[in-house]
Amino acid sequence: MEKQVFRRKIYDEIRDWKVNRSDKYALLIKGARRVGKSTIVEEFAKNEFKSYILIDFANTSKEIKALFDDTYNLDFFFLQLQQLTGTRLYVNESVIIFDEVQLFPKARQAIKYLVADGRYKYIETGSLISIKKNTKDILIPSEEHKVSMYPLDFEEFLWAIGDEVTAETIKTLWAKRMPAGNVMHRNLMRTFRLYMLIGGMPQAIETYLEKNNLQAVDATKREIVDLYEEDFTKIDSSGLAGDIYDAIPASLSGNASRYVLSNAREGARSEQVRGLLPDMLSSYTVNIAYHANNPAVGMALEKDAGRYKLFTSDVGMFVTLAFKDKNYTENVIYNKLLSDKLEANLGYVYENAVAQVLIAKGNNLFYYTMESETSNHLYEIDFLLSAGNKICPIEVKSGNYRGHKSLDVFCDKFSSRIRDKYVVHTKDYKRENGIIYIPIYMVPFI
Repeated sequence: MEKQVFRRKIYDEIRDWKVNRSDKYALLIKGARRVGKSTIVEEFAKNEFKSYILIDFANTSKEIKALFDDTYNLDFFFLQLQQLTGTRLYVNESVIIFDEVQLFPKARQAIKYLVADGRYKYIETGSLISIKKNTKDILIPSEEHKVSMYPLDFEEFLWAIGDEVTAETIKTLWAKRMPAGNVMHRNLMRTFRLYMLIGGMPQAIETYLEKNNLQAVDATKREIVDLYEEDFTKIDSSGLAGDIYDAIPASLSGNASRYVLSNAREGARSEQVRGLLPDMLSSYTVNIAYHANNPAVGMALEKDAGRYKLFTSDVGMFVTLAFKDKNYTENVIYNKLLSDKLEANLGYVYENAVAQVLIAKGNNLFYYTMESETSNHLYEIDFLLSAGNKICPIEVKSGNYRGHKSLDVFCDKFSSRIRDKYVVHTKDYKRENGIIYIPIYMVPFI
């Protein structure tokens, strides 16, 4: 079966680079493995250039690698490259793709001279999980325009499953600030829950479209989890990075005010993790929310780097990790999740989904906690967004949305700083007492 190429919003970003930046910069697309980087880049090259050469450094010949030992004579370099690949290059009309470029640092270093030469365009892709190790002995080119690629967002997921209606419906509802009504709301919630269960990894969506079986989808996601955990051993032979990743659902479900290391490994110390986090984040497999010590514009300036929460970059992977205690997740569990009938608190699944949506929309993640003045109770705002010179607190609810004491206390304390206040929940849209209650399927469109 021919590999499916899903419609992706990043295609327009790549086109913008070609039109406005490709004369001076190579394009570097960063993202997790299996997120679809190679597929979308090759599709772009086919559609937008007269010819292209794709060099996959995970699977290329030693003859091609040897070309990068000497790039002084670029005429001879390009002559050999065309001969070895059997592809003709056309000045200003061809692109050369360096796939998995982190595996071959010499190629990345050569970008400076290749771009300056000006004959062709260059696109690099990579997960960059081992970027420190693979770049310590090379000169990192400044001639790179970097963009991030994430799993398919909700709208892209709808396109992938052939749904051209739902996104426009939700956009209209949000623009008019109106509820969907009982029947439509139930339908939209079921569609969003399907997205949460499958996630935005292209292989998982392909499996769903081919087999229409959520247990098969779960098996595909487990293969990706295994791949990630193998990658983590490249930055941490002790296996702690993999344990940290696996324990993300446990840490969130415990309602702790930060990531709890003991969920990952008993006796693990924060200084051990401090060196692992940058590499884990560069792998694009996890998202991080830092505690905002001062919830105001410029939260990044006063974040608490030692106090954070971790989320998986894809909510479908989160669901698989949450039920990893079984060898596989049965269809009955997925079906109960889909119909919202599983006897479990799924607030943490929705929280991970919201984190993913906010990251994909270009936000950095921050949260805030404060102690009660009269008890030991801890109030927590799940997410804080900057909006102009104000902030927008977000509380995520999967159950009783009417109780939002944390939001109330926060808004009383910081009333002058707040623009909009949101409760993200599983019920229909409404606005009441200055609070905007939005169903989770609207979050991607706010």
